[in-house]
Amino acid sequence: MASLKVPASVPPPHEDAEQLHKAFEDAVLAANILFFIRSSGWGTNEGLIISILAHRNAAQRNLIRQVYTEAHGQDLLKDLDKELSSDFERAVLLWTLDPSERDAYLANEATKRLTSSNWVLMEIACTRSSHDLFKVRQAYHARYKKSLEEDVAYHTTGDFRKLLVPLVSAFRYEGEEVNTMLAKSEAKILHEKISDKAYSDEEIIRILTTRSKAQLNATLNHYNNAFGNSINKNLKEDADNDFLKLLRATIKCLTYPEKYFEKLLRLSIKKLGTDEWALTRVVTTRAEVDMERIKEEYHRRNSVTLDRDIAGDTSGDYERMLLALIGHGDA
Repeated sequence: MASLKVPASVPPPHEDAEQLHKAFEDAVLAANILFFIRSSGWGTNEGLIISILAHRNAAQRNLIRQVYTEAHGQDLLKDLDKELSSDFERAVLLWTLDPSERDAYLANEATKRLTSSNWVLMEIACTRSSHDLFKVRQAYHARYKKSLEEDVAYHTTGDFRKLLVPLVSAFRYEGEEVNTMLAKSEAKILHEKISDKAYSDEEIIRILTTRSKAQLNATLNHYNNAFGNSINKNLKEDADNDFLKLLRATIKCLTYPEKYFEKLLRLSIKKLGTDEWALTRVVTTRAEVDMERIKEEYHRRNSVTLDRDIAGDTSGDYERMLLALIGHGDA
């Protein structure tokens, strides 16, 4: 359930491309007339950029990029990068990328020393479909001339590597068929390993990184029924263990992604100092997927709408871009 509002009838891609190019030309003109910049506020037409890009789906955005390059011999993303700045720039650039390119970029960023994040790698691996994750690996090959798996293996260690490499390598069955006997037997295996505090045991890793999401849901439901607690409750024994935190988040992403993203949004907005990177990542990656479910969960959990909290914690073009992407009526 996506939230993105795409008009029933949109202009042909060459018109959108020309409008965007005109917005950049206006900015160049303004830059050459410094007096008018200071006195009249000339510059890039950010409102026009939002009105076009924030209301086009992935296929339409790809066509705009293609036509823009053909018409002007320039990459739309490079022109956006040149003309925009700060959190608004990051939101527009991430949104304009094809979803698989975007995830490849975010995954690569998550392996870098200054922006490393096991959580982003896990999030991409667990909340995308098998086909989408395969496309991410292809996009990673094309852009970085190496595999996602090798970068994750190189930049992680210990238990984190044991979990993350098979997660990003997975190609799960996507159907709804469930083997009830298997669910019961694997629930027992999970309980035994967790009782022994063998949290990174290869059997736990195998089950979480290979089984279909439907099969995992059946297994975890049986775990709850048979042993009286949810698996994540049993994994909370050591609250400060970073690997256990990631393991619990992995299970949440695989079974109830809207709950995982609701919490991530809540923490990014409500903690001291907004985490703009997390906020931008969730909005740009989920707007065309399940943002409606996330918004419903956010309202249920916080008794306030996501739109209202974003508006209260962000400002300017960045705020308008995020609100447009989550389907806010006025954006």
